[in-house]
Amino acid sequence: MKPLAAPSRSFLCLRHGATDWNRQGLFQGRTDNPLNDDGIAQAQAAARRLQPVRLDHIVTSPLVRAAKTAEIIAAACSKPVSTDDGITECDFGSLEGISIRGAMAEHGISAMEEMVSILPPDGEAWSSVSTRALYCVRKWLDHLPQANILFVCHDAVMQSLASALCGRWFDNRHRTPFRFARTGDGWNVEEVG
Repeated sequence: MKPLAAPSRSFLCLRHGATDWNRQGLFQGRTDNPLNDDGIAQAQAAARRLQPVRLDHIVTSPLVRAAKTAEIIAAACSKPVSTDDGITECDFGSLEGISIRGAMAEHGISAMEEMVSILPPDGEAWSSVSTRALYCVRKWLDHLPQANILFVCHDAVMQSLASALCGRWFDNRHRTPFRFARTGDGWNVEEVG
């Protein structure tokens, strides 16, 4: 497989606020669960953290947990929001609604990044998540070449981007915006705010 082309410049990403399934430790994927009260508070906290950051445009996954998070941030900074399927969450297939820890124990894995090895055949291939997420980011950065863009999406999407660009996963938290920063020939993921 030919290497995926990296985006042309740095960009911002934020994981949506928490849902009840996040709190219960369940695979969520394409199941369209709303934010819970904690998730709404996390989106508001993220909006406050992003106040000093120049934002020009927000791109969100169509899933309601990401779209509501983006709506809260957009209201706080008066910026436009676009929706793009390219950053929707990984389809976990028959794992959706199943305990993450339980699945890890059943398959004898201990690190989150090893979960790509247990994705079921009725779900989405990990390489597909990386390909579409990178394509989405590149498309928006090219479409709005001067804009500082925030992508509001999901943990697996952000981990696929980090793995493709930085060669590693990172500690991704619901209320924490991250910058995927181009540094010379490489990339780094750094916390914002």
